[in-house]
Amino acid sequence: MGKYFGTDGFRGEANEVLTVEHAFKVGRYIGWYYGQEHRARVVIGKDTRRSSYMFEYSLVAGLTASGADVCLLHVTTTPSVSYVTRTEDFDCGIMISASHNPFYDNGIKLINHKGHKMDADVEAKIEAYIDGEIPELPLAKKDRIGRTTDYSAGRNRYIGYLISLATRSFEGKKVGLDCANGSSFMIAKSVFDALGAKTYVINNEPDGLNINTNCGSTHINVLQEYVREKGLDVGFAYDGDADRCIAVDENGNVVDGDLILYVCGKYLKETGRLNGDAIVTTVMSNLGLYKACDKVGMKYEKTAVGDKYVYENMVKNNYSLGGEQSGHIIFSKHATTGDGILTSLMIMEVMLEKKMTLGQLTEPVRIYPQLLKNVRVTDKKTARENPAVQAAVNAVAETLGDDGRILVRESGTEPVIRVMVEATTDELCEKYVDQVIDVIRAEGLVVG
Repeated sequence: MGKYFGTDGFRGEANEVLTVEHAFKVGRYIGWYYGQEHRARVVIGKDTRRSSYMFEYSLVAGLTASGADVCLLHVTTTPSVSYVTRTEDFDCGIMISASHNPFYDNGIKLINHKGHKMDADVEAKIEAYIDGEIPELPLAKKDRIGRTTDYSAGRNRYIGYLISLATRSFEGKKVGLDCANGSSFMIAKSVFDALGAKTYVINNEPDGLNINTNCGSTHINVLQEYVREKGLDVGFAYDGDADRCIAVDENGNVVDGDLILYVCGKYLKETGRLNGDAIVTTVMSNLGLYKACDKVGMKYEKTAVGDKYVYENMVKNNYSLGGEQSGHIIFSKHATTGDGILTSLMIMEVMLEKKMTLGQLTEPVRIYPQLLKNVRVTDKKTARENPAVQAAVNAVAETLGDDGRILVRESGTEPVIRVMVEATTDELCEKYVDQVIDVIRAEGLVVG
């Protein structure tokens, strides 16, 4: 974690935490960094936030001032930027988005030439430049000044790529899409229409201020009601930049990232396409997922929270599938990042090939009640390592045994300790979470 760049880019309230000056300097450094031996080529996409245009122009100014040529995908998804960057020989991709955050936040996600999230050492150098710790960079002169080109054709090629991944027609299937008034409104319906689905779309009229507002993957109840009301076969909800997907089955039940990993992982294993017969999860995945995996002989890895860490593990071990409970799902054969629309297509493949509904496919998994509470503390490390706190955590773990678990971890972005318990009932979750928090408070570790 750097000063400005977290696990998912440089993010914060527009013109408060993240400013146009920051964006300009990011562009200046990237243009110079990749342009030392040749003219740098950079592709930029953005989501539907009002401030995305402001940051796009600031980045372009910095990039072209350093001599880079810039191609603009305009409003598009994060995974499309990753796809175009790695398939069309760009040095770097930039996505302007704050993902599932409210409209007044924004962010800058940097993607390297392989379509992966930018290396931490490059981000550290950008931070040093922003803070004036690196001498001012030379400006491009005369014919070395960069230029900007419309590149909406790149987005269209990505749409074509998604369509090409489908194994059969979606004809006869009634599919609901919640586009979160975000990036997917430009792409998702086109893909499902082309594949023959009867497509029902909601929250696909962005106005710059309504992205993620009571819609999308973070407000899944909206799609649940819509699927029930329209009698749809399945529904898919995306977040602001469409790198995550949460599904809804034919009965209106939520199918989160854990259930998606089970459904797709089991199918890939049955068809001999799950490398190592294993999926990659994070420590936040539900105990019910692991118990279901054990029953079908599917192995699993656990990483720190963040799709960045999931993908690192997948690359290291050559795994096919990984993801997070939040709906970031990575299919390494097809993408290098979470892709909400791609995930939808993979779920459709399982449903069609197995001739089963999504509700039937998820039925073997018993999801355990889970409760997470955040505690603001004076020092995260001190709180987590406190002997009395550790003793309380160990006592809960011993009491739960195989029928639950407790996880206490430090937040990566706030002065907060997160206490999470899974157990057989909501009441037990509440009891044991509060039991640990009471000890943290009694030890004088809580702020206020």
